[in-house]
Amino acid sequence: MSVEAYSEFIVYADESGDHGLEHVDTGFPIFVLACCLFRKNAYINRLVPTLHGFKFRHFGHDGVILHERDIRKDSGAFSMLKTPEKKELFIEELTEIIRQTPVEIVAAVIRKDELVKQHGNKHHPYNLSLQFCLEQLFALMKLHGQSGLRTHVTCEARGKVEDQQLELAFRRICAGDNCNGKPFPFDVVIADKKVNCAGLQLADLIARPIGLAVARPEQPNRAFEVILEKLASDPDGKVERWGLKCFPEKPGAPVNPPRPQADRVSPIQEETTVRQPGKQGPPG
Repeated sequence: MSVEAYSEFIVYADESGDHGLEHVDTGFPIFVLACCLFRKNAYINRLVPTLHGFKFRHFGHDGVILHERDIRKDSGAFSMLKTPEKKELFIEELTEIIRQTPVEIVAAVIRKDELVKQHGNKHHPYNLSLQFCLEQLFALMKLHGQSGLRTHVTCEARGKVEDQQLELAFRRICAGDNCNGKPFPFDVVIADKKVNCAGLQLADLIARPIGLAVARPEQPNRAFEVILEKLASDPDGKVERWGLKCFPEKPGAPVNPPRPQADRVSPIQEETTVRQPGKQGPPG
């Protein structure tokens, strides 16, 4: 019996904001899907022990699930963060973990208010963002020499009906309903966050800061400054449409700045390997 060839990578995805279009929250009128791409050996040997060590230091055990909303609101296991000094230390250490983690991020931000204005209710924000992310992940797999190898994409469980809809949309996109018109070698894994998956927790932590950077660009966003360094980019360091796709495009909306020339290294590379400029471009 032959063993299927799997890629060297694993993807974890999580969302921020709701995908409903009937009542759009004017304070956060967007939906974000963030995908974290790891080399499996770096995920196993670096992120997992680092994140569990962080939990042991702050909670005395590793059973706590890091959830951005609970951390932000100091609720549940994070009620001890109501002390400003403790929260500052906690956030600084967590931010540093993200900074040091070899991860490449692909995110899609759906401007729901603009989507309704321009297209009505015919597009589903989650399905749109999923398609954009899978298209770019497919392009990244080619750049990393993983074409044709099967890669698993782990998404957070959201409920029986929603999970079924997600799986159907995922399989439709991977069957060829994408901008490439080609099959994608991705498999979806739907997991409850209670399984204490480090990758899902990291994806949860980065999704909202990305959304805030788009929805409120004038607002200080320390987390996004770190995340920006992890977003997939073209050979010139530009993340727009590579690591971050915003849809619909909004006239006058700020464009994410390119990274400095010296930073044009894939954040998931453990060797100092700079991408070579070429004709490859983001899909879409």
